[in-house]
Amino acid sequence: MKDTPLSNCERDFLLRAIEEKKRLDGRQTYDYRRIKITFGTDYGCCFVDLGKTRVMAQVSCELVAPKENRPNEGIMFFNIELSPMASPAFEQGRQSELSVKLNRQLERCLRNSKCIDTESLCVVSGKTVWQIRVDIHMLNNDGNLMDASSIAAITALCHFRRPDVGIQGEEVTVYSPEERDPIPLSIYHMPISVSFSFFQQGTYLLVDPCEREERVMDGLLMIIENKNRNNFNPHVVLRVKTDPF
Repeated sequence: MKDTPLSNCERDFLLRAIEEKKRLDGRQTYDYRRIKITFGTDYGCCFVDLGKTRVMAQVSCELVAPKENRPNEGIMFFNIELSPMASPAFEQGRQSELSVKLNRQLERCLRNSKCIDTESLCVVSGKTVWQIRVDIHMLNNDGNLMDASSIAAITALCHFRRPDVGIQGEEVTVYSPEERDPIPLSIYHMPISVSFSFFQQGTYLLVDPCEREERVMDGLLMIIENKNRNNFNPHVVLRVKTDPF
């Protein structure tokens, strides 16, 4: 990733403002930016605007063979695209440390939390299951990509409908939407990630950091919870100089 460093004056200004409990966009310390959710024309297509951060999620599915150790469960797969359109720091076609971290966090948030009933994705035990793929595209980066991505992904999964199937023996027939109504996924709960950035060894804490605040923070705390306050692996990401976190 090509990261343009802040000047010393910009860094000092941002840190001084945080000490005085002021933020560049006028928010208070624990104010979240406005969230806007819109849907595309296809099932499972969702756009999330978190302030100026914009993310698109698209869910798709296909029939595949199950994993050997989980013959009765479907598969969930996540793919994150960091486009140069979102930020000049992102390079086309290259996997970065940030994209790997975002993928791992989405897996913790949506797969490891078992919010989706993967057994309901089984078509023929040991032979055929649905693989649900969630593609996340970053359209504009103004910070806190993880929270925006988790909101977009779970919303797109709720909006998605898979084709209905018929089974005769081991033969599987996939029906078009005109033949049979598509079927929603079975979702147990909706885990959401909330990110806090901390400064000066934890002296100051801000929720939902923007891109400039991320550049000067010491680290990031991600808490993943659902409405029942079940916590799914709170995670601290320590800041590295080459890491936009």
